[in-house]
Amino acid sequence: MNILIKEELRAYIDPLTADEHAALERSLLTEGCRDALVLWGNVLVDGHNRYGICQQHGLPFNTVQNTQFQSMDDVYLWMIDNHLGRRSVSDFQRGVLALRKKEILSQRQEELAVPSQADTTGSQEGIERPKKDSVPSRESMARTARLSSTTLNQIEKIQKSAAPELVKAVKTGTISINAAAAVATLPEEKQVEAVAGGKKELREAARQVRQAKAPRKPSIDLPPLPEDASPEQIEIHRLQKLVAELVEERDQLKKKVQNLTIALSEARG
Repeated sequence: MNILIKEELRAYIDPLTADEHAALERSLLTEGCRDALVLWGNVLVDGHNRYGICQQHGLPFNTVQNTQFQSMDDVYLWMIDNHLGRRSVSDFQRGVLALRKKEILSQRQEELAVPSQADTTGSQEGIERPKKDSVPSRESMARTARLSSTTLNQIEKIQKSAAPELVKAVKTGTISINAAAAVATLPEEKQVEAVAGGKKELREAARQVRQAKAPRKPSIDLPPLPEDASPEQIEIHRLQKLVAELVEERDQLKKKVQNLTIALSEARG
């Protein structure tokens, strides 16, 4: 059989790293290709890396047809669900796949909402058009991807605003998703500079963004003392000012602890 490789399908899922590809090659050379390649007609859907290695070394392999596909979107949805279930897929990759699935299903819903030619001619009068693949909520998509809704929102922000260099840093684990979402709010040239500076520079950029966005408590404006203030009034005013300064200092310390906790978590991750 002449197996057809479609580049859009090969590139739809992030490629294996060099180490992962080498490990797969060793496994195939030792144990053979145990899992069948998935085809849609003669189009290869799943198993691009295995197929390439088998071709290179002349290894035999089996194929299986998926007869449920009716369109390329069906193929994409199957690929997404297949990879969401794999443990080797990173949090960022799962989030990207979940957002792609939501986009495909949203597009389908929009297409179903537009009356077809048959509807407008009246030949389908009284017959409700079938609904399929309802769009899941963001919370549901997050659960499917084994992520929190907050993390999924951060991944979406990275996809929309991050420079390619920052996206690469997330994929390689140089920066956490949380920190990358903060850095992605900076102008692109600032993002690129931060990535070039390495982990330390990226963490500092994320810290500065968070600090700039942190709500500032307005200082307490104390009423001025009257000229003929009594010693008791003067002492009360002094104590009120001291309390206000201590409250402000406490809030600043809480922010520092918060930032240090995030930085420590990212360093361990």
